[in-house]
Amino acid sequence: MKIKDLPWYDQPGFKLTKKGVHTLTDVELLSIIFWSNDKNDNVLEISNKILKKHKLNNIEKLGYNELVNLICNKKKAKYSDFMKAMKLFSLIELSKRYNRLMNKGHKLIIKNAKDVYDLLVDRYGTLKQEYFICLYLDTKNKIIKEERVFKGTLNSSLVHPREVFKTAIKESANSIILVHNHPSGDCNPSVEDERITLEFQKAGEILGIKILDHIIIGKEGYYSWKEENKI
Repeated sequence: MKIKDLPWYDQPGFKLTKKGVHTLTDVELLSIIFWSNDKNDNVLEISNKILKKHKLNNIEKLGYNELVNLICNKKKAKYSDFMKAMKLFSLIELSKRYNRLMNKGHKLIIKNAKDVYDLLVDRYGTLKQEYFICLYLDTKNKIIKEERVFKGTLNSSLVHPREVFKTAIKESANSIILVHNHPSGDCNPSVEDERITLEFQKAGEILGIKILDHIIIGKEGYYSWKEENKI
């Protein structure tokens, strides 16, 4: 059923304005994001199809072209189909940025590995490629700067302490937390992960900038060198 075929009091837009956005279902919320001037555009059906095939928290795992094909049902995509995909991905990214701001962003004090996991899991927990991130902290363990250092398979010949500590010195950081994700979801460290951690520890001791922790992020958990008493 198209939105125009619903009674006016059951249409998502009316419900939102009169009853509050919290009264809408996931399908109705998504249909508002997808809404267009095309009265033949069945946004309720499209929204329902996407949410049945992919749960709300899994939509971002879809590639752009995959989402467009799902929206247009593998027919020739129209301009409005591309716009729907762009709107949805933009909404997901805005939601993530909003959550980071609500969590005080870079004013967050890191108390433990769980704090780091909660801060970064939305961005890196489900990615299909490996990223190496550094959090630079002040003397109170507040984040001064977050920096994505490397993208690709983690390798000690590519991730060099020199670049990381150059930023630490520039930002007057007291300590550093190393973070990287495992796309496989398995958070157990590899031999190369152990080697990189040791190299950074040695460099930090020489420069007087402590490596506070090294954390591996997976989609459903994390591994912390500090919690394992390896740092």
